[in-house]
Amino acid sequence: MSDAILPEGESMRRAVRWISERLKEQPDQALMPLINEATMQYDLSPVEAEQLLMFYRRKDSVSAHREHAED
Repeated sequence: MSDAILPEGESMRRAVRWISERLKEQPDQALMPLINEATMQYDLSPVEAEQLLMFYRRKDSVSAHREHAED
């Protein structure tokens, strides 16, 4: 997560932390249900939910790019 820019706002940071913990526990978990749950739990707006989705998609894209570069 150090390469990705963290979203602004305490609620967003807490949501990122919560989602990241869940993904560490179960890496195969679907992202959208986690984002939906975090949105409700941390009272995020629809725009913030979209930002979370873009944050994790960008993070996954960077990770995938690194894996291919190491091959």
